[in-house]
Amino acid sequence: MDRLLAAIQGYVREYFDNDSTGHDYYHMKRVASWARFIAEQEGADPFICEVSGWLHDMGDAKLFANPEEAKKNVMCFLSEQGIDEASSNEIKMAMEDVSFSKGAVPKTLEGKIVQDADRLDAIGAIGIARTFAYGGAHGQLIHSEQSESATSIQHFHDKLLKISALIHTSSARKEAEKRHQFIVDYLKRFSNEWSL
Repeated sequence: MDRLLAAIQGYVREYFDNDSTGHDYYHMKRVASWARFIAEQEGADPFICEVSGWLHDMGDAKLFANPEEAKKNVMCFLSEQGIDEASSNEIKMAMEDVSFSKGAVPKTLEGKIVQDADRLDAIGAIGIARTFAYGGAHGQLIHSEQSESATSIQHFHDKLLKISALIHTSSARKEAEKRHQFIVDYLKRFSNEWSL
């Protein structure tokens, strides 16, 4: 098991080690850790959740020029590591509907858990840092008094403030509520400092 997880971590590092958009190796590590923790609390498969957490952004259209090829490569990699077809299919299903922008609810408990883990990493202190990293990497303004269409602050209103209400599991919900409140407090502070 340790050898397998080390191989998966190495595979992920190869793709995401130099990412500057907030989708880096450490994002994958946090999602994998949360996914395993939530799975243990919710009676799901911790192995499927952890592996899916590590690999959940493989094939994300924001990050890959050829998403389908990236997804295919992941399945080949899992097979090369000796993961059986049934487990590979469970991992694939758990990875499928994680993305917020798709607006989909995963079909399996493991998928819901990985989605929860990914969403936890989008809010709170880490989520704030990732929002500004992503915005900066894509040339977004931090904030604008003229237009809110594509600023990092607008992203809080378009996505991050909605996340805590979309969490599936009770284990993740407790953490999401704390992180949501942190964002609410941060935005009040930001508004006060911006207006001075």
